[in-house]
Amino acid sequence: MSGTSRGDAIVAQSDAVAGLASATKRFGGVVAIRDVTFDLMAGDVLALLGENGAGKSTCVKLLAGIYRPDAGAVLVDGLPVENSSPLVASRHGIAVVHQHPGLFGDLTVYENVFLGHMRRTRLGGIDDDRMRRRTAELLAVVGLAGGPDRLIKELGTSEQQLVEIVRALSVDARVLIMDEPTAALSQREVDRLFDVVSGLKSHGVAMMFVSHRMEEIYRIADRIAVLRDGQLIGKGLTGEIGRNEAVRMMVGRPMSAIYPQRRSSPGSVVLEVNGLTREGAFTDVSFSVRAGEVLGLGGLVGSGRTEVARVLFGIDRPTTGEIKLAGEPAAFNDPSAAMAAGVAYVSEDRLGQSLVMDFPILANASLPTIDRATFAGFVRRRSEMALVEPHLQRLRLKFQSFDQPVKTLSGGNQQKVVLSKWLAANPRLLILDEPTQGVDVQSKSEVHAMIAELAGQGLAIILISSELPELIGMCDRIAVLREGRLTATFTWGAADAERIIRAATDADKGLVAIHEGRPGKSSQEESEGVVWLLRRILARREVGLLVAIAAVMIPVTVINPRMIGRENLTAIAMDAALLMIVAVGQMLVMLTRNIDLSVASVIGLSAYGAASFMHNHPASPFVLGVGVASLIGLGCGLLNGFVVALGGVPSIVVTLGSLAVFRGLVSLWAGGRQISADLVPQAWLDMTSARVLGVPAVILIALAVLIAIGTVLHRFATGREIYAIGSNPDGAALIGIRTTLLVFAVFAAAGLLAGFDGALWASRYATIDARVAMGFELTVIASVVVGGVAIRGGAGTVLGVALGALTLLTIQNGLTLVRVDPLWLQGVYGMVILAAVAIDALVGRRSRARRCQ
Repeated sequence: MSGTSRGDAIVAQSDAVAGLASATKRFGGVVAIRDVTFDLMAGDVLALLGENGAGKSTCVKLLAGIYRPDAGAVLVDGLPVENSSPLVASRHGIAVVHQHPGLFGDLTVYENVFLGHMRRTRLGGIDDDRMRRRTAELLAVVGLAGGPDRLIKELGTSEQQLVEIVRALSVDARVLIMDEPTAALSQREVDRLFDVVSGLKSHGVAMMFVSHRMEEIYRIADRIAVLRDGQLIGKGLTGEIGRNEAVRMMVGRPMSAIYPQRRSSPGSVVLEVNGLTREGAFTDVSFSVRAGEVLGLGGLVGSGRTEVARVLFGIDRPTTGEIKLAGEPAAFNDPSAAMAAGVAYVSEDRLGQSLVMDFPILANASLPTIDRATFAGFVRRRSEMALVEPHLQRLRLKFQSFDQPVKTLSGGNQQKVVLSKWLAANPRLLILDEPTQGVDVQSKSEVHAMIAELAGQGLAIILISSELPELIGMCDRIAVLREGRLTATFTWGAADAERIIRAATDADKGLVAIHEGRPGKSSQEESEGVVWLLRRILARREVGLLVAIAAVMIPVTVINPRMIGRENLTAIAMDAALLMIVAVGQMLVMLTRNIDLSVASVIGLSAYGAASFMHNHPASPFVLGVGVASLIGLGCGLLNGFVVALGGVPSIVVTLGSLAVFRGLVSLWAGGRQISADLVPQAWLDMTSARVLGVPAVILIALAVLIAIGTVLHRFATGREIYAIGSNPDGAALIGIRTTLLVFAVFAAAGLLAGFDGALWASRYATIDARVAMGFELTVIASVVVGGVAIRGGAGTVLGVALGALTLLTIQNGLTLVRVDPLWLQGVYGMVILAAVAIDALVGRRSRARRCQ
């Protein structure tokens, strides 16, 4: 069947599931798309083509519910609908695989897959077992090894992209939109994805495929629609629109060749690598690169290509081997040493490692060379412009102003900024890791022309690419890696796709090795599993805190045995109970990347309010006093939450102001008066001192609060969504999580807990005045940070916070018993906070290093 008749049959047998009808979207005075119409048909793949900035992403976001059209409509089953949010679009059966995975690094794979539509038990909690099983099934479908319990931050870029695909599959979507889904995938993973797409087609799923890779488009798409400058230029069956015609429609003019024609005349050897090894990443790699030569590094994702580049640039250290630059031995301890030697590295992860997204274009482009534009400590803008402007003009950067934030540029233009900043450093060796990943045809052609021009000027270039046509079209030689070893080297003219794939996959050896092993795990594997489990347990912050508590208590007990006396331990536990209640409220706030500096003032205001109420109404039951304090705290939390969540004001600014306001209110209310124990009813004082089965009531109350908060965070979807907001706020919004409402809610909850804690404080310490809990916010924040809640949000446990509070009070008590000046206490807390932050930073670096291996 010809392409035309095949397409006609598809359209004739299918109904439009979704699409756009005369859709127009404006951003201020800029028209992103104008009068765009296309349909997504059941069992059919529509490829949406266009340069960066043509309007493709706008169309994707209209269908996904992120944007609403200013004119026209989004259609579902032929009827106009209002996809007011990603959640609503999901309910219509529309799922999106985004180019840059909007995942949540601190959550597990299965939690990422089901966030926004978590499976629930009959009691309303989340059904972890069912989600794990379904995730494992879907991971097998896309060919991703590893279990559903791995943390996302431990996965590589390509693995995260596959998880994004699994997430889309988990909703059993009627419409699947894939925005550059293969940008970070190896050829083997692309093949597996296309097998999945073929299966979805047979089940009647309508799909839209956005890609810049023409080979993939003509392999998978049934129809093509082309956008240029926000308008639909044309659409038709894949068999009717040839590649050259598609390119002409995209760029508005014919393109003679994607890869420039050039003649290589290599000069002297610039880089020589002999027996280079990095344990666990690659072994015994040797090659050389000459001036004016482009050496390609090919292989599957994970074969060791990027790891070699990281060692050459000084990010990682080699285990053994030799690196020579211009014949001289070179050993780089950090990237700055490599840069000083004339080595530049363009990372494959331009968002995470190459650009500061909130910085303007000029600042990003001049980062490696900013010292050359500095005089007496001041940056001279004219010198800064002179460094970067020629390179940006050569790459035809599309932008409005050099002060435009780089995050507002399209992917292709962001990549141009990355390239220009390293060209400004005038390197002699340029390492390009996936330089055209996710960029349009025109931008790709410009990057290729630039590479050819630089090589013609004598620059030595290493080009890492997952696109075989790019390696074959651009490189003078191609070195192929497989599982960390160099398997073949091809000269220009001798390389073809089949030979490279064979070298990269070991296809000639077949699958014999797979069948040689016995089923089940060997004793060595089992012992390694036990070692891994022990390491995982010992790495937990909670274990470290228990060790820290013991490290304080043992020497203090030797000096003063009162440390382990019953009365002292009870006093520590009661004080810790009060601290834990308010600290877990602070934890909720910090999980969402916010902070509440007003917590101590809220405790003070609530404590005085409760004590004043009980003094004026001594016949009232004590629960009314608790209610008054809780309402005061809730009101304070609602005020903070309203300004932060709805007003968009940074929480540190809001709560620093409310700290002073609330403290001022309690000072005015108290007017210098104290409410002592003899001015309140005895039942109020007994509320916390009473014992149940020998345990002080305040300890039991704190345990109840901790269990309740822990249950919400770990057993209900809302709790996982709170973690998701802190882990990736933009990603949370993309999947329809109610970020504004949840941030508002956590501030309200933190205020409520602080108010409740104020009532307990007034009962436990009896004498209350305007100075209650003065300076206590540092202790609260220290407890949370020491307990393992990340400053950046998204990570932490209730148990860790409880142990963090207990650790700090143990330190305080121990210092008191060994007669250390109490004035040292704040300094000790500060040092503990710094140590905790340093540990988090170290763990984060190690996690990133493991992800790159």
